[in-house]
Amino acid sequence: MRNTGLAADHVRRAEVRLKALDVLFDHHSWADVVRESQEVVELALKGLLRAHGVEPPRIHDVSDILLAERTRLPAEIQDELDALAAISRELRRDRELAFYGAEDLTPLGFYTRNDAERARDGARRTVAAVLPHVATDS
Repeated sequence: MRNTGLAADHVRRAEVRLKALDVLFDHHSWADVVRESQEVVELALKGLLRAHGVEPPRIHDVSDILLAERTRLPAEIQDELDALAAISRELRRDRELAFYGAEDLTPLGFYTRNDAERARDGARRTVAAVLPHVATDS
């Protein structure tokens, strides 16, 4: 089953959150940029998969599904899939750490501007790659 409305909703919400990244970045909230970038990527990739008939599992990193189902995705995005999968995997690793920290790690002191730039760039790249392949009303 292909729920194009849900696919479009995912991508539209990814676009909105992408704008929120700039606010967090401007306030030097590096850990929050990393965390929210992961959510942008997750929503965008799940929207892409849904739009092309793949029901994404309820997990945060869909990189394995993205690569396994590549033949169901448009030819125009094929060259980007490996990079998008790598972005998803990398950001997934930081998801909880950036949000909660750990006994020996405070997110505010751990994440740097470079981490935030890399995460935001990955989120921007993902949304830009996905947008042409998911019908949205934005």
